[in-house]
Amino acid sequence: MSGLSGQVVIVTGASSGIGEAAVRRLARAGARLVLTARRADRLEALARALDPSGNAILAVPADITLDADRERIVSATLARFGRIDALVNNAGFGQRGPLECLPVDALRRNFEVNVFSLIALTQRVVPHLRAQGRGRIVNIGSVAGKIARPLTSVYDATKHALEALSDGLRGELRPFGVDVVVIRPGFIATEFAEAADKASSDLLKDVGPYQPYVEAHRRGYVRMHRFARPPDTIARLIERALTARRPRTHYAGPAHAKLFLFLRWLLPARAFDRLVRLKKTP
Repeated sequence: MSGLSGQVVIVTGASSGIGEAAVRRLARAGARLVLTARRADRLEALARALDPSGNAILAVPADITLDADRERIVSATLARFGRIDALVNNAGFGQRGPLECLPVDALRRNFEVNVFSLIALTQRVVPHLRAQGRGRIVNIGSVAGKIARPLTSVYDATKHALEALSDGLRGELRPFGVDVVVIRPGFIATEFAEAADKASSDLLKDVGPYQPYVEAHRRGYVRMHRFARPPDTIARLIERALTARRPRTHYAGPAHAKLFLFLRWLLPARAFDRLVRLKKTP
């Protein structure tokens, strides 16, 4: 895929944040887009703003955890555009809390959205890419896919799983001309942190002896977000992954993400653990 003009790209989680930024950038590059997310009003408003004619952008409100909705995304894409050239798996959410205190059902929900639903949608798209002998799958991972942190171990585990799935799938699809790429964002100025706080609020009401650490971690997380960059930082990487003649297997951004990943590679495990360990409030 040396250019995006006329290419048909499905983007999940397209109503805000990285997904919205990617849609805006890919639309400017001439792609024909299928936008999907649960928030129908925001999704449809974005589609109208970018393409008032409705010819090049299709909004498909959907919950990717539902098989019927995943099928509807694919069938609506084929009905409108006749083919699929790329899938950007961006939908996902995070939650926080000590593993000891997290209900197993909450863990299952995080894996359902971030991993199993992504797999299921990819399974529906792959036959079309494989049959035409070309295509791209871009999975939005995280620095957390390589760096597991206290109090976010479940979310981080979903992103670790995504790394392994992507690496295996890349080898499976290479003979058919389909590339699989992982994008590893660092801190990005989106609604993600607020959504994670909301998803975790009930879970963190009673964490017993972990409470001082949870409070200190929350304040540290807020401080770290001064390094956050705009979502278009990642949208640029998505565009690059979709247009490069030979895309890299992994992209990371912004600069602090690359630094964290380098330190994780460079330092012994115990030394790196000291950088991310919990610090109790004085």
